[in-house]
Amino acid sequence: MDWGMKNRFSRILNSKTGRCLMLAVDHGYFQGPTTGLENLGKMVNPILPYSDALMITRGALRTWIPAETDKPVVLRMSGGQSILKELSNEIITTSVQDAIRVNASAITCSVYVGGEYEKETIGNLAHLVNEGEHYGIPVLAVTAVGKEMVRDARYLGLACRICVEIGARMVKTYYCENFEKVVEACGKVPVVIAGGKKIEEKAALEMASNAIRSGAVGVDMGRNVFQSENPVGMIRAVRAIVHENVSVSEAYKIYQSRS
Repeated sequence: MDWGMKNRFSRILNSKTGRCLMLAVDHGYFQGPTTGLENLGKMVNPILPYSDALMITRGALRTWIPAETDKPVVLRMSGGQSILKELSNEIITTSVQDAIRVNASAITCSVYVGGEYEKETIGNLAHLVNEGEHYGIPVLAVTAVGKEMVRDARYLGLACRICVEIGARMVKTYYCENFEKVVEACGKVPVVIAGGKKIEEKAALEMASNAIRSGAVGVDMGRNVFQSENPVGMIRAVRAIVHENVSVSEAYKIYQSRS
């Protein structure tokens, strides 16, 4: 890994803990103005200071996020379909040159192992990896579940390992039982978990805690933060789990706090 790649990684992973809390707000590229992100800037900017990185599209970044922000950007590079169509039918929508223009610290796309367009999405990842290696930008692969796939260690281990073999420098996937097997399948490539659909706050905190204890380097959470009744409290609670190893009960008290 050359200096540029290492430098960009160092912006995403906290230098003291080696972990990261990403804030995912790229949902609009296929969901439109989803609940909580109708006005993306109004929601995101108050909670952004508590994150380590921001996963977002280039359009949302330029429209709602002040250029003065010092948070590293993980730029969503794939899309091309909506929730009304087959989700795996993605293309690469953004050039690496544009990623460089917005000073992205990493780039990302989804890979639908088991989906109808599995081959095409793996090809998207391969293209981004080739470009990322050329320019010194790490690629985060998002393992998206096909319609008939079960979120268990066997499937997620398969999907994540394929992403690692193609050359992803980081993998984002779902938490499951025996998650340590998924982490093991990725070798030295760091794994972050997706927050997924909105669930009860304490359950989301338990999921984050279990993932960290099972070997994940961090959490990339979106809906479980911005759709929470207390978004600032929730992201502070998740941050305490990721970087301070607090218990779920302690984190839940942080969530409940309005200060």
